[in-house]
Amino acid sequence: MHRRDRLRSALNWMNGSTLLGLAAAKLVGCELRPASRGLIFAHHYSPRLPKASAFTVGNVVLFRAGPEVVARRPRLVEHEARHCTQYALCFGLPFLPAYFLAAGASWLLTGDPASRNVFERGAGLQEGGYVERPLRAALTRRVSAPRRLRSSDPLRSRHSSGQ
Repeated sequence: MHRRDRLRSALNWMNGSTLLGLAAAKLVGCELRPASRGLIFAHHYSPRLPKASAFTVGNVVLFRAGPEVVARRPRLVEHEARHCTQYALCFGLPFLPAYFLAAGASWLLTGDPASRNVFERGAGLQEGGYVERPLRAALTRRVSAPRRLRSSDPLRSRHSSGQ
């Protein structure tokens, strides 16, 4: 394991986020397995929310799928590993409200909680299985250019005469 992976793992244990991830996984009956880079995989997550195929709490990556499917999705695993690093950089649990605020802002901008979410973009949208959505149409409409002043316009004549 690389030094940065050991550091991330230690930080997430110290900040309590990995412990919370393990508790969540055990509470819903996930199958836990140690993984590379200091990660812990929790397979067969079954509650309805979140809807994602995988999500991370500390260094625990919770997957809906079993190990055989996850083994065929290395890009998703890398995406989730980046979220583990984000937990460490946010000092653990403050990541959760920050993530939800970013998801809300993304939803307001695009109608999708991931497209403009800084955490999902930082982890790699495509690797996470997301499709980037454009900004909502109301946000991309061009504001009409200011009208040009005509020579007969009273404002123009006042400004040109030095008043």
